[in-house]
Amino acid sequence: MSKRDLLDLSALSYEDLEGLIKRAASYKKGNADRPLAGKSVGLLFEKSSTRTRVSFEVAVWRLGGLPIFLSSEDIQIKRGETITDSARVLSRYIDALVIRTYEQKKLELWAKYASIPIINGLTDLHHPCQVLSDLLSIQEERGKLQGLKLVYIGDGNNMANSLLEGCAKVGMNVTIAAPPSRLPDAGIVRQAKLDAVKWGSEVVIEHDPEKAAEGADILYTDVWVSMGEDQDRDALLKVLRSYQINDALLAKARPDCLVMHCLPAHREEEITDAVMEGPNAIIFEQAANRLPMQQAILELCLKP
Repeated sequence: MSKRDLLDLSALSYEDLEGLIKRAASYKKGNADRPLAGKSVGLLFEKSSTRTRVSFEVAVWRLGGLPIFLSSEDIQIKRGETITDSARVLSRYIDALVIRTYEQKKLELWAKYASIPIINGLTDLHHPCQVLSDLLSIQEERGKLQGLKLVYIGDGNNMANSLLEGCAKVGMNVTIAAPPSRLPDAGIVRQAKLDAVKWGSEVVIEHDPEKAAEGADILYTDVWVSMGEDQDRDALLKVLRSYQINDALLAKARPDCLVMHCLPAHREEEITDAVMEGPNAIIFEQAANRLPMQQAILELCLKP
C-alpha cells in the first residue's frame, strides 16, 4: 500500500475532512481506541512549539504508541547528514514522523524519501493540523460549517494559506484581510476559489479589515511576526498595525461572532486583551481541540 502523508490540506477530500472532524469528536468524548499499540512516532522539530508538540506526544501515547521527540539540535542532520539518508534510516525505526520546519520543500523532501507517513506539524507555507482542529471547534460551536463566513485578519501567512484550503473545501465563505504586501500564496488562493465554486461558497481577498469583518461569523487572527521573521519585526508591526482585532472591529461582525487565534498571542498587537478574554472568544477551547484532532490525524495516516 502507498503511505498517506499530510503535507497540506490539498490532498484531503470533503469526506476526509468530515471523517476527521467526526473521529476527533469521538476521541474528545473519551473514545479509548488504541490503534497505535506497538507503534512509535517521531517528532522532529526545528522550531519551538507548545501546542503542536505536547498535543502530538499525548495523542500518540493515548493511542497506545510511543512518541519520540527528535530535536534538530540532537540528531546527525546538524552535523551534515542529508535528509535523504535520514529519512531512509528513520523509516526503519519508527512508524510515522511529525515534522515542524521552515521550508515546505524540505518537508516534501522528507516525504519523498521516507517510506513512512510524514505529517506537517507546521512549515512557513502551511499549518494543516491547526486548521483541522479549528474546523472541529467551529463545528462544535455552530453545529455546521457550510455557509458560515470566516474572516482572517492580519498577515497572509501559513495560517491564512491553510484556512483558505480547509474552509473552501467544506463550503465556508472565507475572506483574507491583509495588506497588499503580505497576501497569502497566489496559487493557494486560485485553488481555493475553484474549491469554493464547487461548494457554492466564496473566497475574497480584501485589504480593508473593517469592510472584511462586516457580517462575519468568525474572526480569526495570528501573530504578526512569524518565527524566523524577527529581524523584520518593526517593519511588520508598522504595516499590520491597522489589522488588529479589537472591540471596534468585532462590532462590525455578527453579535454572536466567534473570535479565534491559533496562539501564541501577542496581546495588544494582533488582538486586544479585552477581546481575547471576552465572551466571543473560543481561543482556549480551540487550543484544547488540538489533542483529539491529532489523534484522528495519526489514526488516518497510520491505519492499515
